Amino acid sequence: MWKVKPTIAFPIETRYRPILESLVPSDPMSQFHLRRGSPEEEFPDLRRNSTWMGQILTPAMYSRQFNRCTHSGVIFDDVIRPGIEEPGNSSGAVSIGCVAGDSQSYILFCDFFDRVIEAYHGHKITKETPKSDFNYDNLKGGDDLDRSYAVRCEVSVLRGIEDFCFPTHCSRGERRQLLLLARRALQRLEEDLPGDLLLLEELSQQQQMELNMNPPPSLHLRIGVARDWPDARAVWVSKDGSLVVWINMEDHLKLVSVCHNANVAGAFKSICINLQKLKESYRELRHQFIWKKQLGWVTSSPADVGTGLRISIYLKLQHLPHHRRLQDILRRLGICMDKTEILTLHRVSNVATFGLSEVELTQLVVDGVKLLIAMEKKLEIDQDIDELVPTQK
Repeated sequence: MWKVKPTIAFPIETRYRPILESLVPSDPMSQFHLRRGSPEEEFPDLRRNSTWMGQILTPAMYSRQFNRCTHSGVIFDDVIRPGIEEPGNSSGAVSIGCVAGDSQSYILFCDFFDRVIEAYHGHKITKETPKSDFNYDNLKGGDDLDRSYAVRCEVSVLRGIEDFCFPTHCSRGERRQLLLLARRALQRLEEDLPGDLLLLEELSQQQQMELNMNPPPSLHLRIGVARDWPDARAVWVSKDGSLVVWINMEDHLKLVSVCHNANVAGAFKSICINLQKLKESYRELRHQFIWKKQLGWVTSSPADVGTGLRISIYLKLQHLPHHRRLQDILRRLGICMDKTEILTLHRVSNVATFGLSEVELTQLVVDGVKLLIAMEKKLEIDQDIDELVPTQK
């Protein structure tokens, strides 16, 4: 007959546990014995750094953050590591150059993060709670883009889960628990939208191609985002293909809705409805999405705070991308344009995610794309577009 083994007890450990626990310092930073010099000796060389971090960080600011540490062990050098690893160049797009290891980072290092967020998003942080509007009926247009130019659209949103470190700093155990939570939350979503949860380590090459999956970039490996790859990474795909949810990639959750007919209104509606359902599911699981009163929804990158929303529309353009005033036009519209693998196909998306509501951001991109299409039509018949250029914001 089988017998249940009794729990192994360690009398000495039991006896001294209260004493050992009392020795844990209240200041997390004092737990480490890092062989570091003074802040002046450790300050990074930022002379050729073109990131927002490199432009904003000063020796005095670095000194103020130097001895701070979050409860999960994030120090300031962890925060600025992306910008040190990839300093960028003056001719390309300016990257953010920093990342939060956990939600407490935004509080502990706020005098740095607030400046970066304000510079990147072009919006001041105030005591007011950021606006939020998921009422997709408030969006004007979005389903009437000229299909001769607008090929497809993609609306995505990021969310972080309370009580867990962000991907650069989370442990294997945290990551696996996040996957377990996502599995449970998505099961409730499947009641209205059937889908399948696929582990990345089990995907075939064909499936990876269908999902447009690429190996993690070297930067993600260097800063820890892709640590233990592909352990506990997964993707949930709805049966009708209208929604994809990425788990434990660059952030805890990323919802993506793609419409191949460039129906931005439909894609935005899908995101709003399913995000609210997931939010409720996580709340019932007692792990809510991370929200900060003055920042809104926060994730690992300060480039995505506020709404975490990204609206991308793919346009066929031949003349406008070569126009001398293109960059000025894009800056005034608050959008950016990126090249794709197809020479005449360009991706247009919002730059900021903070300072406007979800509906306002989507409206900004829709209106901007309509104007770009109108300009392209003018250039096709050799007409000037100066009268269409928006006034300086």
